[in-house]
Amino acid sequence: MIPTELKPRPRLPDWLRITLPTSDRFARTRGLLDELKLHTVCESAKCPNHWECWSKGTATFMIAGDRCTRACGFCAVSTAKPLPLEGDEPARVAEATRRMKLKHVVITAVARDDLKDGGAGHFRQTIEKVRELNPGIVIEVLVPDFNESDESIDHVLAAHPHIFNHNLETVRRLTPSVRHRATYDRSLAVLKKVKDKRGASIHTKSGIMLGLGETEDELLQAMRDLRESRCDLLTLGQYLQPSLKHLPVVEFIRPEKFADYKVRAEAMGFVHVASGPMVRSSYHADEFQLPAEQGGSTPSL
Repeated sequence: MIPTELKPRPRLPDWLRITLPTSDRFARTRGLLDELKLHTVCESAKCPNHWECWSKGTATFMIAGDRCTRACGFCAVSTAKPLPLEGDEPARVAEATRRMKLKHVVITAVARDDLKDGGAGHFRQTIEKVRELNPGIVIEVLVPDFNESDESIDHVLAAHPHIFNHNLETVRRLTPSVRHRATYDRSLAVLKKVKDKRGASIHTKSGIMLGLGETEDELLQAMRDLRESRCDLLTLGQYLQPSLKHLPVVEFIRPEKFADYKVRAEAMGFVHVASGPMVRSSYHADEFQLPAEQGGSTPSL
């Protein structure tokens, strides 16, 4: 449950303070996104890295609008009745990736529980348009749970993304208070289904926020649960309270602890682990290099 008493946010430790870039590329990226009328999770979720990413000419596209049907206690994206899908949005996303000369794109979306397929068809159209305009681009999707619908999952997989990302977000005990309508086991089941359907032809990915009050044992168990669901890639980052109406930060995890968790995760068998205070699901996503036989091409069935 989101706290009813608004308490001042704690002062950020030194390792979480950022210097805003001065590159004019930030303004060019913002101008392009405004011109094409595109939403990004960078802005809508108040990501602390968006200054850096936009200054490097990258962004995480958020399709299906900027109104979410869920009200998660950690997320800054607006909860409201969604607007109808925009039929030309997939083409606009593709055009943005072309102009930005992206080699790796991350496409996410708000939860659309109002739609029969949860927005999966819109994901498929966007992936197809991006690949049509940008042959060879690596496509990563960060999807909601689609209420574990096989039909919706199959819709997305039919477009052959290289990386299928769905975030576990937190440990089992904290899930009811952190994630509205989502469940811990459903998220694990979605990741497992993707592997059962596509096997080695696709990489699955998930992320966990630290600092919400989880114990180390709980975190390690969540990591083991992800591996049992055959999750390949893992991101671990510090939760930051986007506003006083959201869940408070219980603890700021030190950088050396993130480094320790990275070593432990790799020992569990994760193919790639990004672990650090500023890490987010799509932050430096292109640092993971696909195997040569998959890199940039349409994954094999």
